[in-house]
Amino acid sequence: MPLIPEEPQIHESAQGPRATPAAGRTASTPRPVPGPRSAASPRPGHPGPGPARPAPPTPRTHHSAGLPQASRPGKPATPQIQLIPAPADGALDAADEAVDLLLDSGRAPGDVLVLTTGEQHPWAAHELSFGEAAYWAQHDAQDDVFYADAAAAGRASARPVVVVAVNGGADDAAVRALPAALAKATALLIVCGDPKRINTVLGRGV
Repeated sequence: MPLIPEEPQIHESAQGPRATPAAGRTASTPRPVPGPRSAASPRPGHPGPGPARPAPPTPRTHHSAGLPQASRPGKPATPQIQLIPAPADGALDAADEAVDLLLDSGRAPGDVLVLTTGEQHPWAAHELSFGEAAYWAQHDAQDDVFYADAAAAGRASARPVVVVAVNGGADDAAVRALPAALAKATALLIVCGDPKRINTVLGRGV
């Protein structure tokens, strides 16, 4: 059944898969070049970067202190699925906005995994420049939102919320990424991209 866009919202339930499409985007805006992470708020559990290593880029600094923590019920049979319609060149921005809403609603940063099918998130690209060992060590610490290429979803551990930006890549990238993301999400899967393509991949309306 084709999707009918509704007002944007991100919420969770333990009642199995349920579609909550967000309003479609009419136009995308150019992505700004991310600035450095504030030295006053380094990544939790990691010391601030030394002078030989610039701080990693990140569009927003995530803080969990002072936020009410959302309740975390037991894992449902399948996670809830939510679609945020967006063109390929706007999917990454849509994913960042979804992460902001999740954190504002009380989700801990370590609860969220973001996967991209095309261009990598600037944070992931920067951290990988220092080596995969250090990059995956940050994933294993689960102190912050983690960004990864969807092709590496098998290496990532399960998290309550998985956000997928279908932002390009090979024709079969989404075919591989969405089922893998669904398997990693224990409560909520948010997919940002073209509704027709996403529905075809998952074989149902989302």
